[in-house]
Parts: sequence; C-alpha cells; structure tokens
Amino acid sequence: MSIKVVAFDADDTLWVNEPYFRRTEEAFCVLLQDYLSQHNIERELLKTELDNLPLYGYGVKGFVLSMVEAAIRITDGTCGIEVISKILDLGKAVLNEPIELLEGVEDVLISLQGKYRLVVATKGDLLDQERKLRKSGLAKYFHHIEIMSEKDEANYQKLIRHLDIQPHELLMIGNSLKSDIMPVLNIGGHAIHVPYHITWVHEQIDHAIEHERFSVVTHISQVLPVL
Repeated sequence: MSIKVVAFDADDTLWVNEPYFRRTEEAFCVLLQDYLSQHNIERELLKTELDNLPLYGYGVKGFVLSMVEAAIRITDGTCGIEVISKILDLGKAVLNEPIELLEGVEDVLISLQGKYRLVVATKGDLLDQERKLRKSGLAKYFHHIEIMSEKDEANYQKLIRHLDIQPHELLMIGNSLKSDIMPVLNIGGHAIHVPYHITWVHEQIDHAIEHERFSVVTHISQVLPVL
C-alpha cells in the first residue's frame, strides 16, 4: 500500500450522528400517531426524504423540510401550525446535540498525524458539518476538509485532483459501504469499512464486497495495524 492520504468520513465514523435522527423520527411518529401506524409514518417519511434528496441534499435542514411535507400529506393538510412548530423544534434539537466522539477516534488521528495527510471527506449541509467539526475539536488534525453534496466517483476524483495524488494513494475510512467504500474502490483507491450499529437504510447495500483493496474492521483502532 502506497498510501499518502487517509480520508475519514465524519458522521458515525468520527462522531455520533444517526441515533439523533432515529430519535427524532420516533418523536415525529408520536406527533402523528392519530393518523397512521408508526411503520406507515416511517415509510412515508423515508419516501419523502428520498424524493427530496435531489432538491435538498443531505443534512438536518432537508430532513426537517421532509418531515413538514410528510406531516402535511399524512394529515391531508390538517396537522396545523402547532405540529409544524413542534417539527421545527425537533430539527433545532438535532442541530444543538453535543458532538460525541466515537471511542478511539482521537487516538487514531494522533497516531496517523505526520505519517499521512489526513482529510475529512463527508457529505451533508455545509454549515452543519462545519459546526460539528468545529465543536468536535478534531479540525487541528486534518490537512483538508471536503464537504460534498454527494459522495460519488466524480466527487472523489475531484478530491484526488485537489490533493494532487493518484487514486491508489488514497485510503478512505468510513461506516457507509455505499458512500465511503464502493465509489473509492471503483476509482482505484483503498477503503476500510468501520461498521456502525445504526445505518440509514439509504446507505445500505444488499451484497457483500470482496476486493483486494478493501478491509473491514470492528473498531477504528484496528485501522492502525492494517496500515
């Protein structure tokens, strides 16, 4: 492995994220429990989120707009301003959640700093991701921060050109097989999957990955012996 750059996903790789969304979804279902079952509310919200991704992208703000839209549709427009206000409060609560670093993250960054150029490669709302990185206290370890609208092959290639490296000199570490692993392998990079116990359904894939440039670890500290 001729790695020069080690890139890290942010949400659910460096710090906790998805549990906050799950908790908010549960509160959203409680708000609308008089209209549909929890399962059907969750299904309607997910459909709305996926339909809106091309318009809003990823992040809390698009999630809140999708909750508002789903609530209006589920209630045939009768949900009222009180429900809309509560949905906005749910969204603000997610934005104000503390940044909880995952165990071992900072130790790994300290060990790798100086040996490789370290990069954050994440997607989502620019303002929100910048805020989380600032609050995390981890910014000092990174050579470059890349916040993408979508983590696809084209954007990873753009990142590689910006860093002035070859694809095989990039290692991507993340919890999403769909966003962090597959696109990087497809363009010739290396990838390590660090599974997180909760993964948004949109980030899941239905097949196993076997690749000479791919590894799976159970804890982020295990990337050190891989390198």
